[in-house]
Order: sequence, then C-alpha cells, then structure tokens
Amino acid sequence: MRPDIKIRPFAPGDEVELIPLIVGIQTEEFNIPITAADQPDLMDIPGFYQANRGNFWVAESGGRIVGTVALLDIGGGKAALRKMFVDKGFRGNGTGTSGLLLRTLLSWAGEKDLGRIFLGTTSKFLAAHRFYEKNGFLEIDKTALPGTFPVMSVDTKFYEIRI
Repeated sequence: MRPDIKIRPFAPGDEVELIPLIVGIQTEEFNIPITAADQPDLMDIPGFYQANRGNFWVAESGGRIVGTVALLDIGGGKAALRKMFVDKGFRGNGTGTSGLLLRTLLSWAGEKDLGRIFLGTTSKFLAAHRFYEKNGFLEIDKTALPGTFPVMSVDTKFYEIRI
C-alpha cells in the first residue's frame, strides 16, 4: 500500500481533475461512447451525491486526484455505489487505492445506517467484477434491484452487499 494515498470528500474545484479522469477511463480504456455531458451528475456532485446520506470521495496522491467513488442515497436504507474509477497507474501493484476508496464508502454507509448497497457495471470491467466479489459483493439479477436504483444504459451486471 502506498502511504501517500489520501481519501477525502469531494470539494468544489475537484471536478477539474476528476471529470477528465472518469471520462478518460470510460472512453479510452473501455471504449464506452460517453461524454461528460452525458453524465450530468458530474456537473453537480454536491447536489447529486453529497445529499441525504450520500457522499463522493476522491483519492489523492502527490496533490493529484487518482481515484473516485460515490455513494448515492436511493432511500429506504439503500444506496448505490457509483463512479468508482482509479487511474491505471494506481490499480493493483499494492497501491491499495481501490480498497481505501471502498472501505471509506462502506464505513460511511455503516455510520449512516445504510443497510444495502447496490451497483451496476458493464460486462467490460472484468477486474472490477473480481474486486467487488473479493470484497463481499454478490452478483444479483437486474430484477432484484430496488425500483429507485438508477440503472445506466451501459449496466449489464449488478451486485449487492449488505452492511
């Protein structure tokens, strides 16, 4: 684990770095045809994610944003894990960035009495599937999602964890 990785809540101004990070991973690494304009949640992170019992975190290294994760409160003690992205140079190799982001989110969810967290992902994110499964998420059928879960058009695989 790299000692210089710091996880903190999103602050205004972070979008300048995190939007290119997220869109770059989506488009360049996974060839998903999506733009920042297609993701209005990124234009209002405080209003969209940092409301109710949700939050949005960034991972920093050397003053640079290298990862993100968000928790969207979808009501009824449930939440959606969204926007988990980590710069290619900070994945694997013992950096611990993804684990730190996920542990921060799960700790927050527990403190806020959120009992179930759901996520949707694309079939292309194979390493992400392994990561979620290794960390206690169970694959579920789309029909098992709560009606308030925001399914994205690229989502084809779904997971749940009970806190």
